[in-house]
Amino acid sequence: MDNQRNLILAVVLSAVVLFGWDFAVSKFYPEPAKVSQTDTLANTSDPNDASEAQVRSTRHTREGGLTDPADMAEEAQDLKTALASSDRITIDAPEVAGSINPVGARVDDVLLKTHRQTVDKDSGPVRLFSPDGTPAQQFAQFGWIGDDVKLPGASTVWSTDGDVLTHEKPVTLSWDNGEGLTFRLRFSIDDHYMLNVKQIVANRGTGSIVVQPYSFINRTSRTASKDTWNVHSGPIGAFDNSVSFDNDYDDVAETGTVSPGGETEWIGFTDIYWLSALIPQENTSAQSDFRSLGNDKFRADVIYDPVTIPAGKQITRDTQLFVGAKESDVLDAYQEQGISQFGLAIDWGWFRWFEWPIFQLLKKLYSLVGNFGVAIILLTVIIRGLMFPVAQRQFASMAAMRAVQPKMKAIQERYKDDKQQQQQEIMKLYKEEGVNPLAGCLPLVLQIPIFFALYKTLLLAIEMRHKPFVLWIKDLSAPDPATVLNLFGLLPFTPPSFLAIGVLALLLGITMFLQFRLNPSAMDPVQQQMFMIMPWVLMFVMAPFAAGLLLYWITSNILTLAQQRYLYSRHPQLKAQAAKAKD
Repeated sequence: MDNQRNLILAVVLSAVVLFGWDFAVSKFYPEPAKVSQTDTLANTSDPNDASEAQVRSTRHTREGGLTDPADMAEEAQDLKTALASSDRITIDAPEVAGSINPVGARVDDVLLKTHRQTVDKDSGPVRLFSPDGTPAQQFAQFGWIGDDVKLPGASTVWSTDGDVLTHEKPVTLSWDNGEGLTFRLRFSIDDHYMLNVKQIVANRGTGSIVVQPYSFINRTSRTASKDTWNVHSGPIGAFDNSVSFDNDYDDVAETGTVSPGGETEWIGFTDIYWLSALIPQENTSAQSDFRSLGNDKFRADVIYDPVTIPAGKQITRDTQLFVGAKESDVLDAYQEQGISQFGLAIDWGWFRWFEWPIFQLLKKLYSLVGNFGVAIILLTVIIRGLMFPVAQRQFASMAAMRAVQPKMKAIQERYKDDKQQQQQEIMKLYKEEGVNPLAGCLPLVLQIPIFFALYKTLLLAIEMRHKPFVLWIKDLSAPDPATVLNLFGLLPFTPPSFLAIGVLALLLGITMFLQFRLNPSAMDPVQQQMFMIMPWVLMFVMAPFAAGLLLYWITSNILTLAQQRYLYSRHPQLKAQAAKAKD
């Protein structure tokens, strides 16, 4: 009767874990989706004037981008119109394509040549920047502030000395204010994702003038990737040699303006895989802040201190603009060139010291075999090989624990009415027999940081994005797309995440069940029942995780099964005891 009650309790608890998982995640870490745009109209005079596009709900996805079909159709149409001008300056660098608008001198058209939108090879390059007024707007602008000075603005038409910007050929935009001042913007770009913009003002007049160079990145949060408890999406920057992940879009919208304070090394906006950031000139004084412009539009500003330009002189401010993918090697290279903490734009969290070597080893294995799935399997083999001595000690401890079970039972029976004395006698027995009851937990404890490191790598590293394994596994950083409930894609519906049991999740449950079956049975009937149920609970819990993570766990389980059989052959008394316990 007690065992039946315990079994029912175990099933109920498992159901709570299973069905409560999705609820808890959505309750305590909700998606920043379905937020009414009227909540962000703090800077408009009348919220009732908001258009349908402004009040449309937003659903953020893991990678970001537009999700509303109407927005996507509008974006495609707007791009055709906005990019049709023949006056645009083409950007044609090794990893970046796009154009610069000579009206306003805006960098508002950026495509990443080496990253495609989806796993489909014909899906086209990822677009990061779109012109002002489009649903996915994101652009950078450079200019000056000044009193009693005629300055270029958003509608200024600049002249140019070239029509194509390449990594070998810079382009300069010029504008004469007709009052003795010439403004120039000299754009250059490197082999990756960094533009350098020289803001030059030449004073040909008879008196001194005072101006403040500035630059900003303007973007909508409608295209932002999902901001979660373990991955930051939104405003980002390095201030006083420390990267700040403190503010999200909601914080800026609520406050209006957020000024991080301290010296600005760089400032901008991040998504899970993409980054746009401004890097002000070294050894110059500049202020920076994040601003909410209303209607889900935000700005990251860099404003230099006022500078006086005497007659016959000119001043220059160099500002760098990064707009590209968060590739760790590229970011680290820029950091080595002097951009403080740039490699930490990837939100590795507190355990970067451990995640980084796992990531580097995984990349090295990938370079050898050319398949990230195979690299994950090899990584698992290496880890299990390194942990084999620990497993040997674990099995020796399990054998010793089994040997003292009769004595433990006698103590429990003798002191069944005195739990404190019972515990003291059991601890004394452990000491006399040289048994450590926690030794069996050591391999699991050691695997936890490795598992977490791989989890963060699959979650954050763009190097893992769209990397296939075999057959239907086209993206190891995404969940297994072949789920049982929709007959592996044959039925036209998508199951909820906690029911989306794919082939890998099934293999995980089966291999874990076999692993638990091969272990010596627990003495407590409730523990036995929980061990039988736990593999299937974990199958449901792990199903929405990245396919690469499940591949690691399945491989680890298979290796553990092989390891257990080998160690049973070395400890026949343990195998006999395990078989006896199951009879």
